[in-house]
Amino acid sequence: MTARRIRIFIDFWNFQLSWNSNMGPKQCDWRALPPTVVGSAASVLTAVGLTDPVDLEETLLYASVDPVSDARLRNWLTGTIERLPSWRVSIRERRSQPRHVHCRNCGAVTTACPTCDQPYRARLEKGVDAAIVTDMLSLAWQDAYDVAVLITSDADFVPAVERIQERGLKVINAGWSGKGHQLKAACWGSFDLDAVAGTMCR
Repeated sequence: MTARRIRIFIDFWNFQLSWNSNMGPKQCDWRALPPTVVGSAASVLTAVGLTDPVDLEETLLYASVDPVSDARLRNWLTGTIERLPSWRVSIRERRSQPRHVHCRNCGAVTTACPTCDQPYRARLEKGVDAAIVTDMLSLAWQDAYDVAVLITSDADFVPAVERIQERGLKVINAGWSGKGHQLKAACWGSFDLDAVAGTMCR
């Protein structure tokens, strides 16, 4: 019996911020995440009679970092997470850009702090969603997986999911309950992380 090949795609900040909101001070055990997610995906498949064994090909994690303030995060991603079996980490830097503040009351536009005169800056996340979509599509066209498990609640992924599924591949969404209804509806299947998060705590 041929195993169904699974690849996991994780939008780091979407997952981490939702984890913080749902799990409080409990920390995620990242080593436990792939086997837990693969087991849940297998249950989704089994529920409709697809009982073939499943095989984890790769766990892909996509994150954006501030090059100045996120040095520890970058070191953890590259020095700890990427060394775990099956993991591959993709990092994008958030670039600082000028920011304008508009007063709703008087209409004035300010570009710097009126007290210290330091310019307002915004660090924008660039390229994470595009990197996930590119890899999902590229690997699908390379026939590198049968099932993609997408860990995010972002509806921006819906067009890519639909395109991948047109090729006969399956995308399973792993999101938190009460979030990402549009993405869950577009995916072939889904499961709520709330139900399994307790097994991923350390």
